[in-house]
Amino acid sequence: MTILGEMLIGARAVKGTNGPIQAINPATDEKLEPAFNGGTEADVNSAAELARAAFASYRDTSPEARAVFLETCADEILALGDELVERAMAESGLPRARIEGERGRTMNQLRLFASVVRAGNYLDARIDPAMPDRQPLPRADLRMRNIPLGPVAVFGASNFPLAFSVAGGDTASALAAGCPVIVKAHSAHPGTSELVGRALQKAVAKCELHEGVFSLIFGSGNVVGQALVAHPQIKAVGFTGSRSGGTALMNIAANRPEPIPVYAEMSSINPVFLMPEAMKARGESIAEGLVGSLLMGAGQFCTNPGLVFAVEGDDFDRFLEKASATLKDAGTQTMLTPGIHQAYSKGVDQLSGNGRVTEAARGQGSDQPNQCQAGLFVTTADNFIADESLSAEVFGSTSLVVTCKSADDFARVAEHLEGQLTATLQLDDGDIDAARQLLPVLERKAGRILCNGYPTGVEVCHAMVHGGPYPATSDSRTTSVGSAAIQRFVRPVCYQDLPEALLPEAIRDGNPLSIRRLVDGQDQR
Repeated sequence: MTILGEMLIGARAVKGTNGPIQAINPATDEKLEPAFNGGTEADVNSAAELARAAFASYRDTSPEARAVFLETCADEILALGDELVERAMAESGLPRARIEGERGRTMNQLRLFASVVRAGNYLDARIDPAMPDRQPLPRADLRMRNIPLGPVAVFGASNFPLAFSVAGGDTASALAAGCPVIVKAHSAHPGTSELVGRALQKAVAKCELHEGVFSLIFGSGNVVGQALVAHPQIKAVGFTGSRSGGTALMNIAANRPEPIPVYAEMSSINPVFLMPEAMKARGESIAEGLVGSLLMGAGQFCTNPGLVFAVEGDDFDRFLEKASATLKDAGTQTMLTPGIHQAYSKGVDQLSGNGRVTEAARGQGSDQPNQCQAGLFVTTADNFIADESLSAEVFGSTSLVVTCKSADDFARVAEHLEGQLTATLQLDDGDIDAARQLLPVLERKAGRILCNGYPTGVEVCHAMVHGGPYPATSDSRTTSVGSAAIQRFVRPVCYQDLPEALLPEAIRDGNPLSIRRLVDGQDQR
């Protein structure tokens, strides 16, 4: 499949007319062909009107038809073969193994949501049968199910050119819910986005769905993104990116005549708490594991361990010595874009220039473009609490270690944390009581709590939560990874005393969809 530099508006391929976009290979600073042009407000309107037209038929597709569509999307992505892998590698600087793994995750997400649609649990079907003889008042026949919100705008992420991009988790969960999707591709990987977009466009045609079920638009500035979020046909937004970008979209959505939800994943430094007994028993192995997590993917994960808390003393000194030695041996890695590299370098410079912070170690340097030189810095709990800038995310392989007087300090410093995607406990049996005191604070601060692991890596499954209080996400009640992500794009409707012929299949007598339902308070299938 040839990359032509075109947007996809329904079944049409369209050349943009606004601001040029050209991918850059971050490993070489080489510009990649072809050049793309961004869309206009008119393009956004065309895509949104197509999505509106598609919504009526797409929301009423059978569970099996929608599941087959999601599986067809996965098959068409795989059919792109090496062309997709090689283009994604060139546009991101990521190695083949990472891209192939991410492609697998992207397809698995689509297939997971196919199983979710078939199971039907996300519909949350509930039936409270009529009680005409109830005293003192009869009860009407009441039935509830979830319905899709409507067309959804999805913003591709910079750090996952496949799994959080055109066919990523936001798109998969919205399509599964019955919502047409318009994707604004990330300008860092337009070629990858066009390839995947054409795969989804092909799946729409193969499954004989309305062309407006999927569109792909490019835009180098704010025009396209702002127009998408402001468009009256868009009913929800999925976003992964910076706090400033997510907050800007939230403001636009909140100030519309009809406000809509923005599900934004934005900023997290993912604190790791090293409990005393664990440090005493295996501090050096913890140091190696932590540095390995920190270095993974040049630290360009939203779950990178950017903050570590430990109790000062001999065990900590041994830990820091091992962590520093391990990190000093680390070579550089190519960062995703020149802009990300510049922001990382600025963040490291701010840490190293802060008088409250001591540099513990830096990784090896390089004279190649856009290389991430890892860093490890140290401060005290009092300094961390006193200086809000020390809570700022440094997106890359750098972590700040905060020393505490005792484990009793952990809860005190944790209270000063912003909302996080994850919080991690490294503990042994002797740490259980101390961890029990800390756990309630972490529950309020994070969406996922890990024990004796490291936060990098997110399993796509039913129990996963990839969310958390602001600024980790814009809505702490939701997740952007895992089967529960579909709940972002549905809402409940109650049907009172409707005749059987008008009831949706999910809540008809006899359970024609064979799904789990709550009937008069009892779980039934």
